[in-house]
Amino acid sequence: MDREIKELEKALEQIWDIALKFGLDPFPTRFEIVPATVMYEVGSYALPGRYSHWTFGKAYHRMKMMYDFGLSKIYEVVINTNPSYGFLLETNSPLQNKLVMAHVLGHVDFFKHNAYFSRTNRRMVDSVSTHAGRMAEYEFRYGRKTVEEFLDAVLSIEEHIDPNFFIKHERARGREDKDRQASKKEGRYDDLWLMGEKEDVAVDDKSEAPRGERLPEKDILYYVMRNSPKLGDWQRDVIAMIHEEMEYFVPQMQTKTMNEGWASFWHARIMRELDLPDPELIEFADLHSGVVSPHKGQLNPYYLGYKIFEDIERRWDNPTEEDRRKFERGGGQGREKIFEVRELENDVSFLRNYLTEDLCEELDLYVFELVDEEEWKVTEKRWERVRDQLVANMTNFGFPYIMVADGDYNGNRELYLKHAYEGSELDNGYARKVLEYVYVLWGRPVHLETIVDDETVVMHYDGEDHNED
Repeated sequence: MDREIKELEKALEQIWDIALKFGLDPFPTRFEIVPATVMYEVGSYALPGRYSHWTFGKAYHRMKMMYDFGLSKIYEVVINTNPSYGFLLETNSPLQNKLVMAHVLGHVDFFKHNAYFSRTNRRMVDSVSTHAGRMAEYEFRYGRKTVEEFLDAVLSIEEHIDPNFFIKHERARGREDKDRQASKKEGRYDDLWLMGEKEDVAVDDKSEAPRGERLPEKDILYYVMRNSPKLGDWQRDVIAMIHEEMEYFVPQMQTKTMNEGWASFWHARIMRELDLPDPELIEFADLHSGVVSPHKGQLNPYYLGYKIFEDIERRWDNPTEEDRRKFERGGGQGREKIFEVRELENDVSFLRNYLTEDLCEELDLYVFELVDEEEWKVTEKRWERVRDQLVANMTNFGFPYIMVADGDYNGNRELYLKHAYEGSELDNGYARKVLEYVYVLWGRPVHLETIVDDETVVMHYDGEDHNED
């Protein structure tokens, strides 16, 4: 084992040097070789040291069972922090770990430079450890079952946040303001010290109201935290912690295809630069083809992202005469272009701007739907429609777009939510269950306006009964 670790350390030095030569610029990255139990625990919790909840245990049991039966395997887990952490499965072969290390460095370069990660908390492992401590304190004070049931309700809407709004900064500013106010002493020159500060005035213009008071509001989690007539301080703190953790995960949700494509693109090129013996070269070819190959009945983000990055590099290295005239560019700019794309785009803009007709045909992409509740049929092959459907599926992370329309509906502090319908109806049973959870958080009747069979329907829940009109 010691000999294999020394060989891996030597290989990591080579992989790191090759990555830098290609222009990658990752954070310092620490690798750990761990058993399957640790790998799947980190994978199910998404971050080490996170608070405990039954959903994480359920994910662990499912993933570990698939591994034990030989049906699936997690080769690596990477944590987006500075320094970053990569976990390698101890049952991996030396070649597999070499590929995984190259793949991880691609991820870490993406984390560091993509614009959507620019506000990421790079010390999130420390933050979630602090959150876990506070959760444990609340469990001791109020009972584990009480906290767990409250988390059930919060987690039912955790994805419904605004990806452009980070509340942790506002909370920090709020603490600073309180500290500053507490430290102030009255004096004869107070009027001079306050000359540059704005007076608190009533705001009539809703566009100028503080965040959490303006409507409509996309960030349901934040709105409930700020305005629920029922929640206590500890419950608002729990929601703030969940919101902060979702802020960390949102960029990963926004860039799944790009991120995996970028890591796959670079692990392929880095591994080709290593002087691999023939058996390892064959093993690499087999493993790489498994990573970047189409999956039957579903989209493989590794494959799609990898192929688009390859296509961008090819087209900018060898543009057609039409592209030369239209975009006034010469050849040989492929490497520069993919680094630009890596920095500026998310999955939606990535597909919108760079998934071409030729690539759709090459990848044999199409839209298929369930027809007559009996069989799946291909319903669309036109490349623009295929591209638009892919983009639509990724918009808002694939979740329905729901906003708070009114926090004082009927003049009785009832919560009115509105579904921004874009062609896909809500799952009625799921929506009803979520309304029950929102009621737990709001404490008063909740309503949800949506579209069913091209007609407006409002779903109601008053804490006991569901009804619609």
